[in-house]
Amino acid sequence: MTSKLEQLKQFTTVVADTGDIDAIANLQPVDATTNPSLLLKAAALPRYADHLQTAMSRCGGDIGLGCDLFAVAVGGEILKLIPGRISTEVDARLSFDSQAMVQRGERLIELYEQAGIARERVLIKLASTWEGIRAAEQLEKAGIQTNLTLLFSFTQAVACAEAGVFLISPFVGRIYDWYKKHEGRDYTGAEDPGVQSASRIYDYYKAHDYKTVVMGASFRNIGQIEALAGCDRLTISPELLGQLAQAEGALPRQLQPGRASEPRQSMDEKTFRWGLNEDAMATEKLAEGIRQFARDQEKLEALLHAKR
Repeated sequence: MTSKLEQLKQFTTVVADTGDIDAIANLQPVDATTNPSLLLKAAALPRYADHLQTAMSRCGGDIGLGCDLFAVAVGGEILKLIPGRISTEVDARLSFDSQAMVQRGERLIELYEQAGIARERVLIKLASTWEGIRAAEQLEKAGIQTNLTLLFSFTQAVACAEAGVFLISPFVGRIYDWYKKHEGRDYTGAEDPGVQSASRIYDYYKAHDYKTVVMGASFRNIGQIEALAGCDRLTISPELLGQLAQAEGALPRQLQPGRASEPRQSMDEKTFRWGLNEDAMATEKLAEGIRQFARDQEKLEALLHAKR
């Protein structure tokens, strides 16, 4: 019987959530995503040692530029193995400064183009803060497509759609983690709060003809992935991709356009900030995610600094 991974690929674009070249070559996803945490792991691998050294030698002492050069080098290696696109993340410490995010996104695209990689093969990842969404709006108008990450709420999703961003990444697993901890119970299938959040966003986008792509992310088990079969894209770790590749049995499509949804909403800054404030889970996980990526960015900078 065809594996569940091959069945999933029939109605969902599968994206590898990793910088592991071997895993990407083996599992053959369409696209791939990286973030500061994954780049930090990549920096510890022998195969990237030369890239790390080259990034440091080219950055002229600007460690931030060195990190961007390393991110582009890793992205370039990944793009040799996939037919689609790589998502590369802007420094999380800029998450509340729209213009700084725009400038860093433009620099990443410039570095990719200097490496002979067209911008059409790159998505710039930004945190789904109000400022991040505004930065994405500017980048999209300039022909640079974006991936809005650390997305935990319907409020963030509505604002992203109105801004015309190319793609959002609802963090299914981290939502699940929060509710499991705070409610003291486990969740499976369609009752999983992370699955429910991504499903609600998908239905809303399709009902109101938003073109923004929904890419579920941050999975804890293959049950969450199976419950979102049919989502536009799913970015999945090599471990879970491997489990899906080994799993047999039918994998029916769960999400598809035409399902019931709620009325169209409008999202200004005051509404956004209040909606996020009222969602304790989203507020906590967004702040936690930014802090985690910022710490890993600092560790990557330390590694580069050691190469001086």
